[in-house]
Amino acid sequence: MPTPSAETLVLLECLVAGTTHRPGLRELEPQLQPNQLLNLQREADSAYDDWAVRVYTTGSDAFWLGYLPEGRNETVARLLDAGYPLAARLTHKAWEEEWLHLEIEVLLERA
Repeated sequence: MPTPSAETLVLLECLVAGTTHRPGLRELEPQLQPNQLLNLQREADSAYDDWAVRVYTTGSDAFWLGYLPEGRNETVARLLDAGYPLAARLTHKAWEEEWLHLEIEVLLERA
């Protein structure tokens, strides 16, 4: 996973979709901090989105936060499928009633 640096390219800025469907997210939320690195994992067998990409926290107890938004995820999915080292970084979080608004950047480390 890339470490943010001057050599890091931001490929996409977006919201994490589906956070309202992640049990346990309200309890995890206090641990989420801006600039925190996140993992991206391709879900090639999704029945709902051919380009599905899951967003996770890092570490041995990684938590599934949601997805990259449908319609904005194809390029990232293709890069992951091709083996490019992509990651994400949390840039902002806020509760809007029962929805945890998570803004992220998708990162590619320049070679």
